[in-house]
Amino acid sequence: MRFECCAPGGISDGMSNSYDDTIEPVTRVINQADQVESLHVRRARLKVVKGPDKGMQKQIPPYGLIIGTAPSCNFVLTDKAISQNHFSLMPGEDGFHLKDLGSRNGTWIRGIRFKDAFLQRRESIEIGYTTLRLLLMDGHEEYPLSPSTAFGEMIGRSLPMRQAFALLERAAASDATLLLEGESGTGKDLAAETVHSLSPRRGGPFIVVDCGSMQANLVESQLFGHRKGAFTGAVAERSGAFEAADGGTVFLDEIGELDAALQPKLLRVLEKKQVQRLGENDYRPANVRVIAATNRDLESEMNAGRFRKDLYYRLSVLRVHMPALRDRREDLRPLALHIAKQLQPERDPEEVISEEMLALLLNHPWPGNVRELRNVIERLFLFPDWPEAALSPGGDVPKSRDGEVMELPFHEARRIVTERFERVYLAAILDACDGVVARAAQKADIPRQTFHRLMGKHNLQRIKEN
Repeated sequence: MRFECCAPGGISDGMSNSYDDTIEPVTRVINQADQVESLHVRRARLKVVKGPDKGMQKQIPPYGLIIGTAPSCNFVLTDKAISQNHFSLMPGEDGFHLKDLGSRNGTWIRGIRFKDAFLQRRESIEIGYTTLRLLLMDGHEEYPLSPSTAFGEMIGRSLPMRQAFALLERAAASDATLLLEGESGTGKDLAAETVHSLSPRRGGPFIVVDCGSMQANLVESQLFGHRKGAFTGAVAERSGAFEAADGGTVFLDEIGELDAALQPKLLRVLEKKQVQRLGENDYRPANVRVIAATNRDLESEMNAGRFRKDLYYRLSVLRVHMPALRDRREDLRPLALHIAKQLQPERDPEEVISEEMLALLLNHPWPGNVRELRNVIERLFLFPDWPEAALSPGGDVPKSRDGEVMELPFHEARRIVTERFERVYLAAILDACDGVVARAAQKADIPRQTFHRLMGKHNLQRIKEN
């Protein structure tokens, strides 16, 4: 009978093979002679040995793999019995950390269902109708670590962030095409803007194009421009992003969403430094650097035929993975304090990020990463008495911590919760509008008279009328 458990230690089967099965630390920080640190990660590979994707394999990078059927995974499988985000596998000091991500059918090793395990030798992993094998190889990959704990507005002292900072610092010093990979909300836009601001092109424009937010013909016009009459609605000629960014940088966000028909035109810009407007035959010079970002695994998209191989190789001259927040939890406290100080500089962030709140933050899965953390802290300013409410996706007010509201009749409980919300909300919105009542009422989208009445009800001081 199969049963579910959490493994506190490593698993090994002692099977002999051509791979190195010796137990040793998977990751190590090495201090070089010049005081520069680097991260050494044991070479390992994950291979599909049974199932619809048999033969598929991938080397495990220092930031690990997320295995599932979702396009955003960096090891995408087609087995329909596998969840979208099934499990993750990440190098760590105690071995390769396997973590089930709440899958429907579970992650199994030798007939046992695991939520957590540390794998130290070759091991087979069963998910759905698929079997994968972790293969440890001889040697290590070496990755530089930045001595800095910040890059522009991004901060982080964890190994994954210092590794990303080291690569971004190198990217900023060059003019090479850069591909930023990682989940939504990990700061790829901030990384791109900071690389531009530190690069030799910092005196030129920084133009952003979101390839996933518009229809293909609109993206084409925004990227390459058009002549008058090129299509319905083209009432005047227009220069595209590549022309507008002359001497600077074009940031192509969500490049994995780019329509297949536009990929050859983008490839020409990268290879020939030329751009052709819609409706024109001539080419114009494009003196730009391209930084692209994606939350998809472009290698899987390429293997599936949805993304051109030649375009992928041109985009990935330099590649930087932006780590997920759940993979760098030691950065949570400094990040939360930094964001709180940004949002309300006049307040002591330590008062907002209490030990109780920090415990909640550390236990949260952070699917929205740093962007979600910022939203949580904004809600925390609105609901200081309810830290659990800040972590609610809709900012809903839960019951109070001591549960006294739940002991009251419905109408009385609703009155108390409503009054608490009104008081916190009005004070916060007045503060955001520098005490100007007219602006606060407009921002709250209620009549000024109603705002005045609520202020009187809660004894809030009137600072400025207009």
